[in-house]
Amino acid sequence: MEREIAMMTGNIANMAAIIIGTAVGMLFKKLIKPSYSETIMAGMGIVALVMGIMNVMETQNLLVSVVSIVFGSFVGEVAQIDKKIESFGSYIGSKFQSEGENSFAKGFVSASLIYCIGAMAILGSIESGLKGTHSILYTKSVMDGVTAIVFTSTLGIGVGFSAISVFVYQGAIILLAGQLGSFFTEPLIAELTAVGGIMIVAIGLNILELKKIKVANMLPALLGPVIYFMVK
Repeated sequence: MEREIAMMTGNIANMAAIIIGTAVGMLFKKLIKPSYSETIMAGMGIVALVMGIMNVMETQNLLVSVVSIVFGSFVGEVAQIDKKIESFGSYIGSKFQSEGENSFAKGFVSASLIYCIGAMAILGSIESGLKGTHSILYTKSVMDGVTAIVFTSTLGIGVGFSAISVFVYQGAIILLAGQLGSFFTEPLIAELTAVGGIMIVAIGLNILELKKIKVANMLPALLGPVIYFMVK
């Protein structure tokens, strides 16, 4: 049990950073003008696009990413993952009527996807599980804490509840990496990063309001590289 707790140190720090960032964002929300928020969110959208493209370039076999996204999206659509997550966010948001259900759900879903889907979330969690060190997740914690301030000023308190998603998602990878160890090879990590990069690009398009994409329905695509290396 002590080993598992030690492996979760970076994950706990990440969750705390998001909560603290949300608190700061709520505190100074009224001081940030709408025009400032729009410009900041546009900047975050562009950054997401750049990060996503950089992650996609990690792939050593683009076909794996393409097939993973296609079949993963199909599974996600059938399972209606996006709808269920938004319904969950709206349910929690109904407890915060001052924010409004739609605003809460949007903040919860958007922040959850941005914080969970990416190279740092995957690599950091694997590092914690395999080595018991947390340098990547500590760095991610600082970044997530800062972006939480910005997101909260625009999307509201729902952003803070994304800390739960982050803790569960990263925690699962940490425990899995701790158990499987050598299975998480560099080629597998590269393909997971590439698939995640495609989804980050989609998130960027959503933030910029260029295209409404149900990114949550793509989440099963992350299983694609895992299955590929299992049967390879």
